[in-house]
Amino acid sequence: MAERVETESRKLLGRLRDAMAGEDTGQARLDKITHLIATSIGSEVCSIYLFRDEDTLELCATEGLNPEAVHQTRMRLGEGLVGKVARRRRVVNTANAPQERGFRFMPETGEEVFSSFMGVPILRLGDTLGVLVVQSKEAREFSADEVYALEVVAMVLAEMAELGAFVGDGSAMEARHSQPAMLRGTVAQEGVAEGHIWLHEPRVVVSNPIADDPHRELERLTEAVEELRVGVDKMLALASVDKEQAEVLEAYKMFANSKGWMRRMEEDISRGLSAEAAVEKEQSLARARMGQATDSYLRERLSDLDDLSNRLLRILTGQGTDTGAEMPANPILVARNIGPAELLDYGRSLKGIILEAGSVGSHAAIVARALAIPLIVHAERATLEALNGDHVMVDGEQGIVHLRPDDTVVTAFRDKMAMQAAAVERYVSIRDKPAETLCGSVVGLHMNAGLMADLPSLEGSGAEGVGLFRTELQFLVRNKMPTRSELSALYARVLDAAGGKTVVFRTLDIGSDKVLPYMKPNDEPNPALGWRAIRVGLDKPGVLRMQLQALIRAANGRPLTIMFPFVAQYEEYTQAKAEMDKALDRERRLGHVVPETVEVGAMLETPSLAFAPQKFFEEVGFLSIGGNDLKQFFFAADRENERVRRRYDTLNVSFLSFIERIVERCELTGTSLSFCGEDAGRPVEALCLSAIGLRKLSMRPASIGPVKSLLRRSNLEDVRKVIMDARHRGDMNVRPAIMEYLRNQG
Repeated sequence: MAERVETESRKLLGRLRDAMAGEDTGQARLDKITHLIATSIGSEVCSIYLFRDEDTLELCATEGLNPEAVHQTRMRLGEGLVGKVARRRRVVNTANAPQERGFRFMPETGEEVFSSFMGVPILRLGDTLGVLVVQSKEAREFSADEVYALEVVAMVLAEMAELGAFVGDGSAMEARHSQPAMLRGTVAQEGVAEGHIWLHEPRVVVSNPIADDPHRELERLTEAVEELRVGVDKMLALASVDKEQAEVLEAYKMFANSKGWMRRMEEDISRGLSAEAAVEKEQSLARARMGQATDSYLRERLSDLDDLSNRLLRILTGQGTDTGAEMPANPILVARNIGPAELLDYGRSLKGIILEAGSVGSHAAIVARALAIPLIVHAERATLEALNGDHVMVDGEQGIVHLRPDDTVVTAFRDKMAMQAAAVERYVSIRDKPAETLCGSVVGLHMNAGLMADLPSLEGSGAEGVGLFRTELQFLVRNKMPTRSELSALYARVLDAAGGKTVVFRTLDIGSDKVLPYMKPNDEPNPALGWRAIRVGLDKPGVLRMQLQALIRAANGRPLTIMFPFVAQYEEYTQAKAEMDKALDRERRLGHVVPETVEVGAMLETPSLAFAPQKFFEEVGFLSIGGNDLKQFFFAADRENERVRRRYDTLNVSFLSFIERIVERCELTGTSLSFCGEDAGRPVEALCLSAIGLRKLSMRPASIGPVKSLLRRSNLEDVRKVIMDARHRGDMNVRPAIMEYLRNQG
């Protein structure tokens, strides 16, 4: 029976290939396919439903239903049994469709006479293109062999759709990758950009989904899998890894040697698929399961299988990552995810970055901010929708990607870019002027940095110094721990480039979302509240001491400013300061030149430190409020969680009152205080922070111009009165009152 079904499956695929070779256009091809499938399966009905948009399925061809229903019958995702198949990406096979939960009666199709129903999702690499349906009057469930045969056919339909086989007369499918598309994501680095798509990992195109010679296809698959296994073995042998990383690679190797994976692909080929199509069929199923898996370990293993499938496809097709294609002008990078080292390899050649995964605090986001490249993360379907060279516009203010935009979008977007360019020109005129308000207050505006590439912005932006230099980037972009001499040379170049302006070096801030590739990972349920930053430095002081020594030597007698991250209590500061004192004593004993002056401060990122003893405020050299972390801990809202992070506003009265309390404590002890974070670079927020007493803000270089422009046109005494009045009225948030005040001021 199985051999007969396999033979029938191959015959059906052969007929499909012949249908594709004809001169028929899109609709005629679809009609011919439904007739072929219904005849081969022995069912009265075969229908093909395709997505018109991301939420709507349309009946595009049928054999057995009312032909007048074609292109008239539509349903929402999840509606009816067809919508259920599309949403769940799983086969529905029932002998009594009208009694099945979710059944939708559609009288226009004449389907009420059909009892049996089988719907198979048409999938391509996790992307659902539609649903293939067969129906019969006889009340029966379709056999496992019939289900399998329809899955194989659905996979071929997906490949044909990708190759444009159903395009031609406009009545079936539009050509994929030819229509405008709008993708929404999360802003990880602000900015706008226009350019052309450059795929980090180009999509493998399977141009021969149907096999001519199954035996030859099995040989090709066997040879490619052997090459894959040898490559994985070499990767494992050459890798210098610890026990945990070795276990991950061993799991990777286990998948490469999986007999079940191989058996399923061999069976796909026996049904009539080519080797490439067999690999992609299993990959599509794995991606569908990956999207539904709730267990993190299972998702990681399915991701391993997905990666292995990509490697195997490149071996079979010869389409490696180096396709010979030239990077387009003004490239916008698209990837599922990317590491910091890979992103640095691209450097400033990129105009924008679009990631399907990633996070606002990821390594890639840190590098993108350092390079001032607009970055959007969580842009679902980006790698599926985009092709190399596609025209794209990235709105890093709204978190929107316009792919292949129409003329209306292009015009509006370019108008927005022109307005921003004009604003930048205005900011140039005040670059060398102080951020002095109308009431005579002066606010120091400093920039954040983390790479040597940031330092040219120090002069161009008009920043008074570097309020935060993130030292962890040099650790994150390497495969091994940097040496003390390497760090010392780098820090010396940073001080040289600063030209005498102050640079505040923050010691290594790792943990949470920043995990070094060569350090043992810690499986923590909530890493943002876990073993990170100064906690790591104090528990494992070797790296902290090495870094402090490198900073002292880099200063070479010049003034040195250092701050410790994530200090939660007075004792942690005194312990870290003691390490600094020991490092200075050691350098003196060795006869090395020590800094002319050393200023040691701390980042206030936890509410607990705001309530530290007064002695702490008297002893600490300076404090810098880490606004991003402090805000998430104050509101108990994870800044990586889109469902909660946007609920809470910096201009909330409670949060501003808390910041004002910190300002008052610092004023009492004469402690220098600054505010560092995304909110410092937002003009309205910066204005309010200045109005409650902050006189030093640190932000990304591009924000200095807009912030300075608003400060120079504002009276802080008036702004403070607006804030106080809103507080006395019992307002929850001062933003509406501030925006009304600014509008009245013109």
